[in-house]
Amino acid sequence: MKKLVIDKGWTLFLDRDGVINKRLPDDYVKHPDEFELIPGVAEALTIFAGIFETIVVITNQQGIGRGLMTENDLKRVHEKMMAAISGDGGRIDAVFHSPDLKNTNSFTRKPAVGLGIKARKQFPSIRFIKSMMAGDTYNDILFGHRLGMKTVLIGDDKEAALKSIDMLDYTFPDLLSLATYLRNSSK
Repeated sequence: MKKLVIDKGWTLFLDRDGVINKRLPDDYVKHPDEFELIPGVAEALTIFAGIFETIVVITNQQGIGRGLMTENDLKRVHEKMMAAISGDGGRIDAVFHSPDLKNTNSFTRKPAVGLGIKARKQFPSIRFIKSMMAGDTYNDILFGHRLGMKTVLIGDDKEAALKSIDMLDYTFPDLLSLATYLRNSSK
């Protein structure tokens, strides 16, 4: 594995479902009681807080576009996520989401780059060349690649890995493994 050394000026972009919280098969996390952190994520975010200048979550949430949940439902889910992470010393600086349906070709729906552009507008210090995108799907990797970020596949999705092999920089089984690697690389 090629060694990655980053400094405090880097930004971490994270997908949500399947990376931070458990993905619900064929469903959406529509209410806070359905939101469950993946084991090790709170610890990983605590480590990331000491490494990255900015940490943002970017997530497609077409459950809103399909009428299965509201913007307020999503806000409540994200409040629970932020509380769980900050309670352990972790940090997420912002969450950006796209409520648009997959078939709309929306500029904000990953793999389109709109959520990255929104993040940079809110955090002008973001430089995509000094950013990392960690996600569990091909669309996450493609999003990061399109913006010139380092890309990290989280999990063991063989199909996503094969589809994105020429765009993929790193693969880790979970966020805590990535965080531990980065912490040890910076020593």
